[in-house]
Amino acid sequence: MIDFLWALINVMLLASIPAIGFALVFNVPKSALRYCALGGAIAYGIRFTLMVYLVPIEWATFFAATIVSIIGVHWSHRFLAHPKVFTVAAMIPMVPGVYAFKAMIALVEINSRGFDPQLFSMLIENFLQAMFIIAGLAIGLAMPGLIFYRRRSVI
Repeated sequence: MIDFLWALINVMLLASIPAIGFALVFNVPKSALRYCALGGAIAYGIRFTLMVYLVPIEWATFFAATIVSIIGVHWSHRFLAHPKVFTVAAMIPMVPGVYAFKAMIALVEINSRGFDPQLFSMLIENFLQAMFIIAGLAIGLAMPGLIFYRRRSVI
């Protein structure tokens, strides 16, 4: 249990760094930077915890993105800012760079060496993994708009 908590704190602290970096790139106000860092840490912490309990990374990313988006909406009402100020930078640590990189490497290898079923399988698996994670991020980021800001009934 102590090892899990130490790992959780470690990944949350490390996830806050790119969240702050991208918040600075997006010209987020200085007063909101700590909330972007906190959002990134919360999002990655939720995803890490769910993955420890064997939830697939796509669903873990979706749930983490949804929760942090809802928290971002709360912060936006509290601090009178747009929700994207808090949420977009918080999602950056969960972008599937490793899967996209592996897919591109497989594509380059196929291009240079010729078709190989194993490389093609690696390309497809990593590409689909990256796309499903990105879809989880996008849908999770959109969920508060679908839940809270809907002007018409669903039916």
